[in-house]
Amino acid sequence: MKIGICIPYMKRGIDRKTLLDWCRAIDDGPFDSLSCGERITGYTYEMRNFLAAAAAVTERVRIIPSLYVLPMHNAVWAAKELATLDVISEGRVTVTVGVGGREDDYKAVGASFKNRFQRMDDQIAEMKRIWSGEPPFEGADIVGPDPVQAGGPPILAGSMGPKSIKRVSKWADGLYGFAMDGNADLIKHFFDSATDAWAESGRSEKPYLMGGFWYSLADGAEQSLQNYVFDYLKIFGEKEATSIAKTMKMHTPEAIAEGIKAIEALGAEEIQLVPATADIKEVERLAKLLS
Repeated sequence: MKIGICIPYMKRGIDRKTLLDWCRAIDDGPFDSLSCGERITGYTYEMRNFLAAAAAVTERVRIIPSLYVLPMHNAVWAAKELATLDVISEGRVTVTVGVGGREDDYKAVGASFKNRFQRMDDQIAEMKRIWSGEPPFEGADIVGPDPVQAGGPPILAGSMGPKSIKRVSKWADGLYGFAMDGNADLIKHFFDSATDAWAESGRSEKPYLMGGFWYSLADGAEQSLQNYVFDYLKIFGEKEATSIAKTMKMHTPEAIAEGIKAIEALGAEEIQLVPATADIKEVERLAKLLS
């Protein structure tokens, strides 16, 4: 099973050195991919710039926007940006798309929160047309550049509900089943739903299955993980965020190793581990755990 790490993008104080140190440590370590999520509101850094920098300073690992909240964006812009990232990385991009769940982010950029599932379906079709070399409208020039990967980067969907998974089974290459606490039973539910949906949609190939969870191996890991989860979820209510934060368990080498093993046993082809801090020890100690 391939293992990737999400670079930190939600902490104040992240600078050029932090980003470069993380990217180089991941590329030099026992990892297969590097990802970054997308947020607008809150103190977060912009995903595209971070991943372009990562693509330029790494040589080996795949570069994964995860997840790209597609309905907040124009499909042609997204196709152009992702093709450019594919060029910078020399064909190492896999994109994970989704609709997200933060209406404030949509509102902040002037995007509608309504009909976002249908919009994403339509956007994927438009992006694939652009990557195939079709012009955006009759009489227009094509939109470059050509992605290095023929037909464009592989597309995974960050979907959770059965209706959503059924929709994406018609166009996605796979599913990103993320469980905040690393609950293997929940990830199994996502994977089983995807496998069934792909078959029902008449897909000849099985879905690429990627799991993921939050973790910390920095000093004070348990508290750091709880703080991270609270900050991430507090927009949905501080009481609920506090309750969920206290259930987090992926803050010891033993728990993380067991969590990875359990997800691998489900048939996962890849896992994304999302650290709670920007401390480089998150990478170094995880690399030691995996060696």
